[in-house]
Amino acid sequence: MDQIRLGLVLHPTRDVSEVVDLIVDWATRHRITLAVREPDRHRVPATVEPLPTARVAPTSDALISIGGDGTMLGALRSAVGDPKPVLGVHLGQLGFLVEVEPPELPTALSRLASQDFTVERHSCLACTVCGDDAVAFNDVALVRQPGAGFVTATLAVDGQRYGYYRCDALVVSTPTGSTAYGYAAGGPLVSPASDVVVVTPSASMAGIARSVVLSPDERIRLELAPGSAPIAVEMDGQVIQDAVTEGAVEVRYHRDAGLVVRLDPRRHRERNQLKLSLLDLPLLPEQLRELLPEGLRQELSRRRLPPHR
Repeated sequence: MDQIRLGLVLHPTRDVSEVVDLIVDWATRHRITLAVREPDRHRVPATVEPLPTARVAPTSDALISIGGDGTMLGALRSAVGDPKPVLGVHLGQLGFLVEVEPPELPTALSRLASQDFTVERHSCLACTVCGDDAVAFNDVALVRQPGAGFVTATLAVDGQRYGYYRCDALVVSTPTGSTAYGYAAGGPLVSPASDVVVVTPSASMAGIARSVVLSPDERIRLELAPGSAPIAVEMDGQVIQDAVTEGAVEVRYHRDAGLVVRLDPRRHRERNQLKLSLLDLPLLPEQLRELLPEGLRQELSRRRLPPHR
C-alpha cells in the first residue's frame, strides 16, 4: 500500500498550533506524511514537509483545512484542477462548510485515512474578470467603493442582453454560496443539491431589483456601463481587482469542481439549519449565551466555542 500524504491548509492569521500538533502526533503514529505550503513552514513542526504552494494539493491524497469557511474555500480553490477530498476543521465563528470540531479530530482523521466518509461534490464559478481568469466556490461580487456612486452594469445571458442594474453590489453565487453574500443581499437560499446560478443585486436603486436564477449551462456576462462607479471585484470574499471602471465579468458554472469530506451528513445539515435560523435572530452572541443552561454555558466556555455554533 502506498504511503498516504495529507496536505495542511492553514488559516492565514489564526493560531492553529494546537490543532497542527494533534494532527502531527496522529500522523507520526500512523506513518502518514504531511505537507504544507512553503510560506507556512514556520508554523508547523519540522516533520511536516514544505512544498511550493502550487504543489501541495496535486501531491496530496486529501487536504485538511484548519480554520473557517474562508480557509476551506481556499483549499477547494487550490485543488480545482484535480479535486481532492477536503476535511474541514472548525476554528471559525460560524462555518457552513467545515464539519469537524477540534475534539472530534482524532476520530475524523482515522476515518479519513481509512476512506470511511462520503464526498459532497461542489460546483464553482469559472470567471473571466476584465481579462483575468479566476474561480469561486461561493460567489463573485462587483462592489462599489464607498462614497463613489453605484455599480451600473448590464446583464447578458448567452449573448442576449436582459437588462441593467444600478445598485451597491452585484452578487453571482453558487448554491453553496447562497448562504453567504447572496443571502445577506436578500437572495434566496438554494439547495446544495441543485445546479443553478443566482444573480442578486444589493440595495438596488434602478433596473433589475430582484434575484435572477439561471441555468448552469448559460453563459453570464456582467458589463460595466459608462458612468459606473469604480468597483472592486471579489471572489469568495477576496479582492481580485480594485478600482475597476470598465470591462466585464464573464461567468461559467463548473460541476464537481470540489470535494468536501462528510463524516455525518445528516448532523451537518441539522447544524447548518440551526445556524441559518440564528442569523435572523436580533440577539448578540453574549445574549444567546445567557439563554443556555448553566452547565452548557460552562462547557462552551471550557472549549472556547462561541454559543452560536
